Amino acid sequence: MTRGQVLLLGLGLLVLGAGGYGLFQASGFEGFSAGIAASVLLLLVVVGWTGTYLVRVVSGRMTFSEQRRRYRAGYDAATDAALEARFAALPTQEQERLLAELGLEGDASKPASSEPGAPTP
Repeated sequence: MTRGQVLLLGLGLLVLGAGGYGLFQASGFEGFSAGIAASVLLLLVVVGWTGTYLVRVVSGRMTFSEQRRRYRAGYDAATDAALEARFAALPTQEQERLLAELGLEGDASKPASSEPGAPTP
């Protein structure tokens, strides 16, 4: 959540509290009672929102975690594709030398990352 979104959320909660106060006053609550009722309503909203946040923290479904997982998957795919393209562009002798250096056996036309037991970058 960005700072701007946090400020908008705070402003929204302020407007919700003022609107709740006006709504409770219009429905017949006296001044002090309307304030208490609006505060209770606002408190329930904040406690509910905090509860959903805690559920996301415990389950690991926070925005940052999700973004990091997606970024890492994309980065790994792009890196693997680039390494495979560079390996395929090498002469056959160089591919065989690299595979022997890594201790891998098999067809040199296959990229090293698709070989069983190939080390991950």
